[in-house]
Order: sequence, then structure tokens, then C-alpha cells
Amino acid sequence: MARLPRLCVTDLPHLVLWQGHNRQAVFVDDDDRRAFVALLDDAAPREGVELHGYALLDTAVWLLLTPRREGGLSRLMQSLGRSYVRRFNARHGRTGTLWEGRYRATVLAPDQVLPALVWLDHEPVCTGLAASPEAWSWSTHRHYTGLVPQRGVQPPAAWWSLGDTPFAREAAYRQRVYEGVPPAQAQRLRDAAIKGWPLGDAAFLAALAAQTGRRTQPARPGRPRRSQ
Repeated sequence: MARLPRLCVTDLPHLVLWQGHNRQAVFVDDDDRRAFVALLDDAAPREGVELHGYALLDTAVWLLLTPRREGGLSRLMQSLGRSYVRRFNARHGRTGTLWEGRYRATVLAPDQVLPALVWLDHEPVCTGLAASPEAWSWSTHRHYTGLVPQRGVQPPAAWWSLGDTPFAREAAYRQRVYEGVPPAQAQRLRDAAIKGWPLGDAAFLAALAAQTGRRTQPARPGRPRRSQ
């Protein structure tokens, strides 16, 4: 069966995964990560995409983004792919592909954005790169907890509802990160990004299907029943 076209919906948040080819490293050191963040900071506003969060791992990149222009997400990823791979190959004396083909992405309901941010903060810990979210410099955790402001990061709407002042929002977010995301919800986020099916409640999925004219959930296995 042919793969459905990747679903991208303007003005809705998207969780994006980009993995290294054959799970190879896409970052050798902090200079590589620093260069990627700089390219991301420059390209996202140019393509009309809001950057809410990221986690740079050794062999993968997770992004939380909202495209504000039609086709903006695709153009952003193409721009990043060309620019970063060219730099990476030149710096490390290599040729050929770096990424595992297509990036993977899913559309999130607005109430899934904060859980997704919290989950991204924990990914470096889960993959053994850091002992705690605040110990990893290459995510947006330090930005949202007030430790290190980061150029180009735009908080999602749900962030502003955490408190009336920056201090209150940062404290509330630290508590959310401390509590973490339940394993079942973390798995749903990961599966949604990998498989491309939107994540939200039944009402959100129904509205999205009506808006886009395509399925927002996997079809039931097996052939359709014959009419009697």
C-alpha cells in the first residue's frame, strides 16, 4: 500500500523526528550541535515556522514546531538538510547522506504541546546523555526554566497559561518536568511522530479529518466487509 502523504497543517504544532542514516551519529561534538542550532534559528523565521522546542541527541533530532505558512515546515527541513549536511561532511571529511531519508512528523492537538516539551527535556536522560534535563545543554529545557535564554525559541500558547509572571511560569514548568510524562503518554508521542498519525482526542481528530479531507487514524486491518 502506498504511503499516505505526510500531514502538515498550518497553525498547528508538529512533533518532528529526524534520525541519522543507519542510526549513525549526526553530531560528533558540541561544535556540530552549535552549528545546527544556529542554522535552525536562522531558517525557522525565514520559512515562517515557530520553534517551540528541541532535543539534540547523538543520532537524532527532535523538534517541536508550528508552521505559520503553507509549506513552511517542508522548506525548513529541506534548508536544514542541505546546509547542515554540507557543513558536517566538509568538517568531518565525509561524503554522502547523513539523514535517514524523510523526516518523520505528526500533528499535535494544542493540549499535547506541554507534554511534548516535557518529554523532549527527558529524552537526553532516557538515552543516557545526561543525568538530568538541566544537565543537557542541547535542549530547550534551560530556556523554559529561566537558566539560559535561547534566541529563536518561541513559547507555545500553553506556556503562557502556566503563570502570570516569568518566574511563576518557569517554576510551574520545572514542576511539570520534575513530574515527567507517564510512560504510556511518552510512548504515544513517540509512536505518533514515527508513524505520522495525529495525536489528540476524538473531537480533535474528527475536526482535523474534516479540515484536511484525509484519515487521521489507521484503518482497521483486513478487507472491508461486503454489503449484505
